[in-house]
Order: sequence, then C-alpha cells, then structure tokens
Amino acid sequence: MRTTLASLVVLFAAAASAAEPPKLKLLFLGDSGHHQPAARFRQLQPVFAARNIALTYTDKLADLNSKTLNQYDGLMVFANHERFTSPDQEKALLDYVASGKGFIPVHCASYCFINSKPYVDLVGAQFRAHQTGVFRVEAATHDHPIMKGFTSFESWDETYTHTKHNTKGRTVLEYRAERGVREPWTWVREEGKGRVFYTAWGHDQRTWSHPGFQNLLERGVRWACGQDPALAGPYIDAPKMTTITGPASDFESVPAKVPFYPAGQRWGVTAEPIPKMQKPLSPEKSVKHYSVPEGFEMKLFAADEQFGGKPIAMTWDERGRLWVAVTVDYPNEMQPEGEGRDKIVILEDTDGDGRADRVTTFADKLSIPTSLLTVYGGVVVTQPPHTLFLKDTDGDGKADLRQVLFTGWGTRDTHAGPSNLHYGFDNWIYGSVGYSGFRGEVNDERLRFGQGYYRFKLERAEAHGLQSVGLKVTKLEFLRSTNNNTWGLAFSEDGQIFGSTANGCPMVHLAIPNRYYEKVRGLSPGVLPSIALSNAFHPITDKVRQVDWHNGFTAAANCAIYTARTYPPEYWNKVAFVSDPTGHLTATFCLQPTGTDYVARYGWNLVASDDEWAAPIDAQVGPDGNVWLLDWYNFIVQHNPTPQGFKTGKGSAYETPLRDKTHGRVYRLVYTKAKPAPRVDLSDATPEKLVETLKHPNMLWRLHAQRLLVERGNKDTMPAVIKMLADRDSLAPIHAAWVLNGLGALDVEYPAAWGGVVDFATTRESPAQPAALMALPRSMAIADILANHPPAVTPQRGAEGDRVRLATLLALADCPPTRAAGSCLADFLTDPNFRPDGGLRDALAVAAAAHDVYVLAAVSASERPPTPLGEQIVRQMALNYAARSPDGAVLSLLLARLAEDRNPAVIELVLNGLAAGWPATHRPKLTLEGETAVATLLPKLPAAAQGRLLKLASTWGVKGLDAQLAEITRGLIATVADAKA
Repeated sequence: MRTTLASLVVLFAAAASAAEPPKLKLLFLGDSGHHQPAARFRQLQPVFAARNIALTYTDKLADLNSKTLNQYDGLMVFANHERFTSPDQEKALLDYVASGKGFIPVHCASYCFINSKPYVDLVGAQFRAHQTGVFRVEAATHDHPIMKGFTSFESWDETYTHTKHNTKGRTVLEYRAERGVREPWTWVREEGKGRVFYTAWGHDQRTWSHPGFQNLLERGVRWACGQDPALAGPYIDAPKMTTITGPASDFESVPAKVPFYPAGQRWGVTAEPIPKMQKPLSPEKSVKHYSVPEGFEMKLFAADEQFGGKPIAMTWDERGRLWVAVTVDYPNEMQPEGEGRDKIVILEDTDGDGRADRVTTFADKLSIPTSLLTVYGGVVVTQPPHTLFLKDTDGDGKADLRQVLFTGWGTRDTHAGPSNLHYGFDNWIYGSVGYSGFRGEVNDERLRFGQGYYRFKLERAEAHGLQSVGLKVTKLEFLRSTNNNTWGLAFSEDGQIFGSTANGCPMVHLAIPNRYYEKVRGLSPGVLPSIALSNAFHPITDKVRQVDWHNGFTAAANCAIYTARTYPPEYWNKVAFVSDPTGHLTATFCLQPTGTDYVARYGWNLVASDDEWAAPIDAQVGPDGNVWLLDWYNFIVQHNPTPQGFKTGKGSAYETPLRDKTHGRVYRLVYTKAKPAPRVDLSDATPEKLVETLKHPNMLWRLHAQRLLVERGNKDTMPAVIKMLADRDSLAPIHAAWVLNGLGALDVEYPAAWGGVVDFATTRESPAQPAALMALPRSMAIADILANHPPAVTPQRGAEGDRVRLATLLALADCPPTRAAGSCLADFLTDPNFRPDGGLRDALAVAAAAHDVYVLAAVSASERPPTPLGEQIVRQMALNYAARSPDGAVLSLLLARLAEDRNPAVIELVLNGLAAGWPATHRPKLTLEGETAVATLLPKLPAAAQGRLLKLASTWGVKGLDAQLAEITRGLIATVADAKA
C-alpha cells in the first residue's frame, strides 16, 4: 500500500462560526503610492464587512490625532509615508497603541516613517530589501492563539527581508525560509496596554485576494484589538487524498524497441536508449493507481474495447448521452477526405449502473476530429480544415447529412488546431484554436487569425431562404489572442470566460473581446496574460516524460469550471480543472476574483496517477454533476518539439512507435457522499419543462434548455421565461435573459420581455447581473437607462461590483451615442475617487469613445477637472473622434461647447487629440456656430495650442481669422520682446 504525496497548496477557508462575530472598527491608512492601498482597501472592505469589521479609508496623515484615532478599535497601515509631517502625529500614534488599542502594520508599513525610531520599534523591524516569487512560509509556533487552526498558504509576493529588529516583547509566528536562512515574516508585539500584529505578506491583489491571507489578517486584527482570533474560523490546508490501492507489482516492464525520452528526464539534454518500459494496465487495474480527494471515487464508464481508438474530445446531448470523438489517425496520419479511420461514437448507460452498455457509431471515415458539440438535432465537429455539421435525418442513428459549415483551419500541426466547442450564454458557439490558426472566408468575410479564442453564429439554413435541412454560419469572430498553443475554454456559471494554454500559461481570463478595442484607434488588447500564480504542477510519481517546460504544465489540456452542485460547496463556481497528461494528473485551480480579473492558484490534484500510461486530457462536468475524464492512456503523450535523434512526422509530432493507437478510457469522478442526481432527458421535453430546467442546479442542463428554447424559435414561452427573471435563488435569470434575446423579443414590440430584462439588469444585485446586462439590446433608449440608473455607480463593492461596472461600460460601448450617456461617462473621468483596474480603464475608454462628442462636451462643462486617467482618455477620445472624419455639423457642436469651457486645460487636451488624429485630406463644412467657436477659442489658448487650432482651422477651411491671427502674432512679438528685456 502506497500513500499519495500531499498536495502543496491551499483549499478555500472553512466556514467560520454561524454566529455573527463581534463588531470592530478599523482606520485603514494608505497613500497614493505604487502599492495602491486604495485598491487593496476596496478588496478587503467587503470581505471584512461580511465579518462585522468596518473599515474606513484615509490617506491623510492629519488623521493621526487622538480625536480621530480614538473613534476606532485599531489602526491598519498599508502605505509608504516616509516621515511624519509633525511630531504630534508620532505621539498620537504611540499613545493610541499604548492606551490599549490595536495596531496592524501590513507589508510596506515596515518602511513607513523611516525617520522615527519609536515607530520602527513599535512595528518590530524595518524593511530592508526584497526579490519576488511564489512561495509558502512556515509556522514558527502552533501554540499562539493566532496560529491555532491556521495552516500556511502559497502566493506570489515580495520576499521581504528586514533590519533594525526589535525583539523586545516580539513573538514570531511565521518564518520564510530560503537557503537555510529563516526570515521573520509574521509576528506580534505588546506595547503598553496595546497589541501589534505585523505580516510581510501583501504586495498586491494576488495575495490580498487569497482566502488564506484574509483569514490570517482577520486573526491578527482580532488579536490586536483584544478579541479571540478563533472568531475568524479555521483555515484548512488542501484536502486529504486517498491512498493508491494498486500494488507496485502491477508495473510489469518489457524491453523498449526504440530509444525514447527516459522516464524522469526533466532537462531535455538528450534522448538516450533505455532498456525497459512499463506495460499498459487494464482499466480495472489502472483506476486503482489514481489518487483522488477523500470522499471521491474514480469509476470506469467506458474503455477502449468498447469504442476502439483514442478518445480525443467529448460532449453530451440533451438526452444525457456522451458523445466521444475517437481517433487513430492522430497525430501524424491525417487521411484524405472521406478515407479517415476516426469516428464519433455515442456512449449510453441504459440500465443505470454507471457503465456504458450501448455504443453507437454515429459517423465514421473522419480524420482527426478535434471537438464536437450537439446542436439542432445533430453535431458540429471541427475536423481541420473544415467545421462540419453532421445529422441523422432518417432515424437510423447514423449521420447521413455531412455539411461543411466553413473551411480554413490550419493543418500543418495537428495538435494546434481548433478545439473545445461550447455553447455560449449569448447563443453563439465558442471555441479555442492553437497556432495552426485560421485563414478562410465565412459569409463573404475573409478572416485570418492565430492562436486564441473565437465564436461563430449558427442558424438554420432555411431562415436565410436556402432549401436545406442544414445550417448556415452567419458570422465568425476572433475574440482574443493567447500567448501559445491553446486547447482550453470554459464558462463559469455567471458568464465569465476562462481558458488554458499548453505551455507555461495554464489559466487565462477573457474579460474584454477584441471587438471593443477595435472601436478605438490606438487602443490595443494585447495577448491574454496568465492568471495562474505558477506554472508548476505536482505529480505523484517521478515517471514524468517531458520535452520542454519541465516540472510544469507543458501539455495543459482543456479547462472546465465546476458549475454543478453535486460536489461540496468549496467547488461551486470557484475552481477550474486543467489536465496535463505528461504529469498523469488533472489539477484544481482555485479562482479568486480581483477587480475585473481573477487570480488562479493551484489548489490540489483532482486526480493523479502513478501509472506511467495514465494521461488525463479532459475533465468536464457531466450530466450527473460529477466530473467526467478522458484518459488518453499513452506512454508517449507530448507532441513536439522533436527530441534529438527523432524525426518530425506529417502532423508536426515526433515519430515513435511508442505512440499507442488502441488504448483509452472514460472515467467518472463520483462524490460518494452525494445522492445520485435524477436522470434528465430533454429530447421530448415540453416547452414548460424546458423553461423549468433553466433553474437546474447543473449549468449543463440550463444551457441545453436555453439552446432548445432558442432553436425552437417560438415566442409562446415568453411569459414563463419572463417570470424566471424574478427568481433570485438561482441563476435562471441569466439564461432567461438570453432566451429572450435569442428569440428576438428584447425590443419595444415586446414590452414585458424588454422591461423585465431591463429591470433585472439595472436593479438586481446578483451574480447574474453582468450577464443580464450584456443581453440587453443596444439602443439609444438602453444607453439612457444605463446612464440614468447605472449599475456601475450602485453601492456594490468588491469584485462583483467591478464586474457590474465592466458590463455596464461594455454595454454602453455598443449603444448609439446619447447626451445622458456622455454625461454619465464624464462623471467617471472627473471623479477622483474612481480608481479602476486595467479592465475597467479599457472599458471606460471604449465606452467614452462610443459617446465621444457628448462626453467631451460634458467634461468641458464640468466644474471638476479630469483626473490623470480622464486626461488620457479625453485626448484618446479626441484622436479617435478625429480619425473617424466627422461631419461639420457635429464638429461644430463640439467646438461650440469647448468655447464655453471654464477649463482651458480641457480645451488643450481635446485640441491635442484632434490635431494628432485629424486626416489631412478631410475638410468638413463647419456651421457658422462652429466657425464662431474657433474665433472665440483662439485668444483663450496658450501659444502652442493656438498653433494647433490654427492648423486645424486651415485644414477645415475656416475663413475670417486674419484679425485673430494678427492679434496673436502681436502678442507673441510682445512676449519675446519682454523676455529679451
């Protein structure tokens, strides 16, 4: 019997006591420095509010006075104020703590007030230097009340070292160990009647969003303020894993026929001959070599002897049947069209024992099908270079319709093509593609793109006047680029898009598609960055064969969010699954929202095997709420690069006879403590049943019901669907909104549907709100509604509020320009308290550009000057507006508003943008009001701005400026003469 290796990273914090903890009031002292304390305050405030700890933010050192401080139970400092501006501030702080109050300096607070020795002594040390990295610290004691029930966590942070240590009254709670040196990391001190808690954790949002850090901070706060740290609840390490029951004697070895990369070779120096290799195990033996979290069990659903070949992709239909694409041709043996050896099979469990007992070959003679999705009574299949639609039209269970929907997928590398077809919330079909990319024509539009994410719109052919039982693709859109070969795409249950890429970037988040950036000249989306803190993975065996990206994700395959309710609550829409067959595992990533983005932390291995052939390539939430896994089961998994001494095949994979062609398994990871989910079959469901299924606890069934209602195309279900918008206890409103959108019911012709979605999207504080906002039609009426009742400025705080703001801004970006929207957006540009993250900044720039004339006019009329971000966006708006070659009437209105402006700096920003972006050949016809505005503006401007306006006026053909030009010239001459004098 062999036990598995313990997972090295954390699970979410366990729930604390159900009783409401005692109240605390804290003052949070920040600054305007690079640590962005205000942003970290916004992250922490809702978390602490839920724990009955009220935070108040200030960045004013003047608040360090006894009258202000004594209103609070404790003071938290996260700032880099270099010195007190008066001795009274130092005395007030020291007296406050000595009187019995709590002091909580965090991270950079150890480099505050560096001119004050009493302050440094109070903290317990002073920051000296740092590097950065992903690391975990170790407990110095488990006996202190703060450390009882708390285990360490892992995060990216700065690796602080300290100097000027004050060990008097100091108890170290945690050390950071590096090269044999133990650096004090977290400690407590007592000062007079007061208490001090310090931790070096906390550089940026990656740590501040971590539940381990939040729990540690709450523990420290409660202790410093005289309460029991246990009120914060325990923080639990990763789940216990089951022991592997398969004995070592299972691993029989045989002589290797050819050289191959040795087991355990991590550095890729050379490929040397080795004498033996492990033989494959039967499914019954191999499953016993999987380690899974305690309370779970791996169960075989189907194996290679039932379907033959390698399972490469899977999906489920509305009957709950599993469809699997099976390949023999992969990777180097792609066959001529119609001569392939690959197929699509349907696997069914007809007797309910959890094993497939019926296998139907739905389609054959395919060659390397890479993804599939059931829609419109058939199945869409990506088989490069084509995207196909296959359907059984005569009822014999086999596809007799084989339609090419579009062509253009690259075939030069068979593991870099399209994959991961999913039905989207917006009723489009989404997918990922690797570096083989796409080059083709869809609905008369020529497209070319590389690795990343895409979507396409699919409709019945007869809806477009075509005499066909098939389908028509009306639009293909590239959404966003990734940084390397891409095989993973997933939706969270609130509509967020995640993905995974093969090499060194196991998790990404797609918040804003390319189409928004393309609206604004000079705004670039860039490739999606990794949200994972580390690329490292944690196999339970050293028998890992990798050609590159050693010790980490080099074949990160597929991505799924847990979107059902069969597993324990810590899984619900909080974790992602990413497989890597080279490590014989599927990893769990914990998703932590931070503003409009996320951080992904390696949580634990969902499954991991010490069988050298085990190769999980996909883990998806199935119809029963359990995770289903495809095991490629192959001794050689990695496709390329080609190791020394090997040849590259036609599919760009290195050639070796050790690439198995026959084995493969489908497993279910069953949570044994849950009741079996009732079977669902929507194939003959009534419209009423489909509507009711919109609130099913498993997103798979909600999306099937949504799709079937939209495909049905009948508006008779609208009253029942509209009622779903009032269901606050489920995520049904998201799907209800998109059903109404898909039925074309969200316009003034259907006021109940239109009004219902508008009401939900603009007034309900719910995780469904952002997705509902995106379902709204794009019209001037919607723009005015969002501007006058904007969810973007509701009292929501934290990441959920930021995602509502993001959805609002993107919705406005798609709406026609209105004065109300312009005024609303101008408020953002002039509000000094609006400090957005990168996603919100980009969305604000795009929305402002969509309503540019009205925004510019409103900013110019505002009594508040634009913030530094506002100045940047104003100039960008003006440049983008100019590049569109606007007509003279609209330009004249803008110039007239600028002429009334109280703030010459705003005029300069606009003129700078107009001058930078105005096409030299475009000559609009200004109205009399516009020409008068130019004459009025000129004398208000400094010399440089006058020059720009004169140049623009010349391009516009404005006449009658001779007198103003002469006056400006005299002024310049006089200025020069004065300077000489």
